[in-house]
Amino acid sequence: MAEFAMFVFKQGWACLFGGLMLLAIFVTRAIWSPDWPIQRYDALFAFALLTQAAFLIFRLETPAEARVILLFHLTGTAMELFKVNAGSWVYPEPGFFKLYGVPLFSGFMYASVGSYMARVIRIFDMRFAPYPPFAVTVILAVAIYVNFFTHHFLPDIRLVLFAATILIFGRTRIWFRPGRWYWMPLPLAAFLTSLFLWLAENIGTLTGTWIYAGQSVLDHVSFAKIGSWYLLLYVSFVTVTIAARDAIRGDAPARLEDGSQMAKPATPPDEINSASAVYVSRKRH
Repeated sequence: MAEFAMFVFKQGWACLFGGLMLLAIFVTRAIWSPDWPIQRYDALFAFALLTQAAFLIFRLETPAEARVILLFHLTGTAMELFKVNAGSWVYPEPGFFKLYGVPLFSGFMYASVGSYMARVIRIFDMRFAPYPPFAVTVILAVAIYVNFFTHHFLPDIRLVLFAATILIFGRTRIWFRPGRWYWMPLPLAAFLTSLFLWLAENIGTLTGTWIYAGQSVLDHVSFAKIGSWYLLLYVSFVTVTIAARDAIRGDAPARLEDGSQMAKPATPPDEINSASAVYVSRKRH
């Protein structure tokens, strides 16, 4: 129970940026008046800027993490510009800091996903093993990102991309420790995370902050968006691994401590490697 409580606490701490953004969206929707001199979207943009600055000042993110998160911010904003103008969704409220119909705070929503990934890897001391060739993961991430654009004009290959995530990452385990070491298959972790992102999207649409095409404010977000977020998480993950290369280096653990299965205590990779080295040394003597 203590480890579960620590797991929940660390997860909440890791997604602090995203949680603050969702809280700001909810609170501003509840209190904002159209008569106020600043528009709600502009207030959210200012809040996001101040929050990002605070994360750097108080060292909640490292400079290396911030640079990678900025990259995901830019790629997310580019997608927003394309998708909004393609009619996929709309931001219905006015704002000064809007670019071709896209409020600039929206890029921080993507950045919050990158922030969560960078922080959760560090907070849980995560290891990813066995990890596929880095170049292959980059190709997959690029293919996923490009398909979000090209499926408007060309056949949608997301089913192929779903299969590719399993083929490439199916053997990869995420090792993490709220106290002791545990592991979970990476594709399963991506799917569970996509469920939480889908719930977060419902907060955005229920508050009217953005609305999908053909959706009313009271409608829930299409379940198909879970699949979209599942794929987009791989883009975010591969981007973040640029700053977390140590987490993806190393061999898969040789064995589990007690024969336990997924999400059970297991011997951490370092201890396994050390034990193997001692065993080999004894055999030689």
